[in-house]
Amino acid sequence: MEVQQFYYDNKIVKKFIYATMFWGIVGMSVGLLLAFMFLFPNVTDGISWLSFGRLRPLHTNAVIFAFVGNAIFAGVYYSTQRLLKARMFSDGLSKFNFWGWQAIIVAAAITLPLGYSTSKEYAELEWPIDIAIAVVWVAFGWNLIGTMLRRRQRHLYVAIWFYLATFVTVAVLHIFNSLELPVSALKSYSVYAGVQDALVQWWYGHNAVAFFLTTPFLGLMYYFVPKAANRPVYSYRLSIVHFWSLIFIYIWAGPHHLLYTALPEWAQNLGVAFSIMLLAPSWGGMINGLLTLRGAWDKVRTDPTLKFMVVAITGYGMATFEGPLLSLKNVNAIAHFSDWIIAHVHVGALAWNGFLTFGMIYWMVPKMFKTKLHSIGLANAHFWIGTLGIILYTLPMYVAGFTQALMWEEFNPDGTLVYGNFLETVKEIIPMYWMRAIGGSMYIVGAFIMLYNIVKTIRSGEKVEDELAEAAALTRVSKRRTKGETYHTWLERKPVQLTILATVAILIGGIVQIVPTILVKSNIPTITSVKPYTPLELEGRDLYIREGCVGCHSQMVRPFRGEVERYGEYAKAGEFVYDHPFLWGSKRTGPDLLRIGGKYSDSWHLNHMYDPQSTSSGSIMPAYQWLVHDEHDRSNIKTKMEAMVTLGVPYTEEDIANAVQTMDEQATKIEKNLYSDPDFAKSYEADKQNAKENGLPFIEMKDREIVSLIAYLQRLGTDIKIKDSEE
Repeated sequence: MEVQQFYYDNKIVKKFIYATMFWGIVGMSVGLLLAFMFLFPNVTDGISWLSFGRLRPLHTNAVIFAFVGNAIFAGVYYSTQRLLKARMFSDGLSKFNFWGWQAIIVAAAITLPLGYSTSKEYAELEWPIDIAIAVVWVAFGWNLIGTMLRRRQRHLYVAIWFYLATFVTVAVLHIFNSLELPVSALKSYSVYAGVQDALVQWWYGHNAVAFFLTTPFLGLMYYFVPKAANRPVYSYRLSIVHFWSLIFIYIWAGPHHLLYTALPEWAQNLGVAFSIMLLAPSWGGMINGLLTLRGAWDKVRTDPTLKFMVVAITGYGMATFEGPLLSLKNVNAIAHFSDWIIAHVHVGALAWNGFLTFGMIYWMVPKMFKTKLHSIGLANAHFWIGTLGIILYTLPMYVAGFTQALMWEEFNPDGTLVYGNFLETVKEIIPMYWMRAIGGSMYIVGAFIMLYNIVKTIRSGEKVEDELAEAAALTRVSKRRTKGETYHTWLERKPVQLTILATVAILIGGIVQIVPTILVKSNIPTITSVKPYTPLELEGRDLYIREGCVGCHSQMVRPFRGEVERYGEYAKAGEFVYDHPFLWGSKRTGPDLLRIGGKYSDSWHLNHMYDPQSTSSGSIMPAYQWLVHDEHDRSNIKTKMEAMVTLGVPYTEEDIANAVQTMDEQATKIEKNLYSDPDFAKSYEADKQNAKENGLPFIEMKDREIVSLIAYLQRLGTDIKIKDSEE
């Protein structure tokens, strides 16, 4: 048997590890800043690109795609080469994958604070960056599959199956959710509207968690846990059942994010059913991971790497038990829009993704640098500080979630809401926000300890960039199943067939859910009184998206007594047919805005944006003073309206031709309404006079951003009356 010598490419793995640690610190730091902004809302007062609404998507993208994404690539490139006994297919593709991914992260770090956002959760990046993501992801998949085709190991180990499913599914999800119509270099509109957009987004959003934050990490678990414990995987048969059932069922579960919304009932129920089924394969994977450590518990007590991995797998089990639980309608009615969801997400992110990444780095770095970890004591300190940080972060958020849910739905004997003012619920949970900030601080301190420990370890080791290895050449074998070979064993040596079957498994659920919702118009009944936004309202809606208002405010009144009493008539599917993208939101830090139109005066809205505490004592909303001062560039309105026409919004040629005049008339009307406030009139005239005396440019109020935003807010919920819902 011919034995061949070759070299593993450690350079690419090291680059991704360095990027993982760097972006992890950045992403967590932004998250910590956001946590403190709940306590000190005006800490970045007056700096638009450091406002909460713009930083929140930066935090989620940095943690998911920069920290976790780089960790995935590091682990996959390290383990794939060793599992397949081959260097990666192309050093060039490896480098392109690394530098392309870092360029995407930098582009996100620039554009999101500047307000260039689609508003779609975990998919906020604008269309040029979406294209770049697709290109880099395909390069990664090409490199992965190319390596499989030139492998020296006949059978594909279970970790490789999960890597393949990750590549295929993320590509499909990203492409279909990112279908958008560009209107400028950094502005686009989703091709889907309202209910359809919501379904596609949460088909993507839920499965971004499934196939970016879960399946690749399960593959990493199947490689690194047995390696660190020096034990074989507990059950090969269980790994087969785990893999196929997980990728088939997961893709159906997205609608459980939209229970009690305007989504058709059949789609909601389908999501619930598959979410419940998801518990079995998820816990099958957790059991397989934990039982792999059988006989190695003594080592767990002394090895910090295994400590991190045990807590990571336990966190995975907790999060994947809670997911099906939250998909039960009676539980979802309590949890949705509350801080319970924040706790749930962070159990997965901090424990499962974070701790498995830390354990993986602690294991890989000494191996690649031919040295020992600088300090076991520091690694243990990191473990205990990080674990306590997770507990102090998540437990208060669970308490906050229950508190919110109970207060939102509590009634007096006379049928009125006990807590009619939304701010009463906000004030009640401030202590929980303090504890979250403390827990997050501890977690990031642990990350800095790891950074120091790893830097010292690297400096004490050798610079081995091309690691010598040898393996027997793979001999040609029959394409057919050999005698006694099971079907799955045969499939494990056929990467192309395995990829095709995995693709079919994940496509079935998506097709069954999404195609009827998009193609069958009867699923979304029309409401004749619902009209397209005026040009000024459309521009104001874009400002609402730019400022990230959807991160704190929902636009979805559910058919609950407490919500209807607090906000007004529950939402109807036909209300959102012109919404590209939908803006239902997923968290209520502030009240729902679906029925806000006409509830307050134009002056109230101006004062509320300029100084929220002046209109709402105790509010934790930051000030958006630049909206009141800055001129609004509305020069692109005709292009935007033409794009909307392409997407099916019934603007006429006359509407588009008269857009500028229509905007000016509506803006002038709002400006006159603002003059009804004597304090505003006095201040505005004084500013105008001061500018004139000093020869400074002066922006008329009707031309400012706040006027467009007011136009949009005053429109919300005014299209339908209760009688529309009875027809």
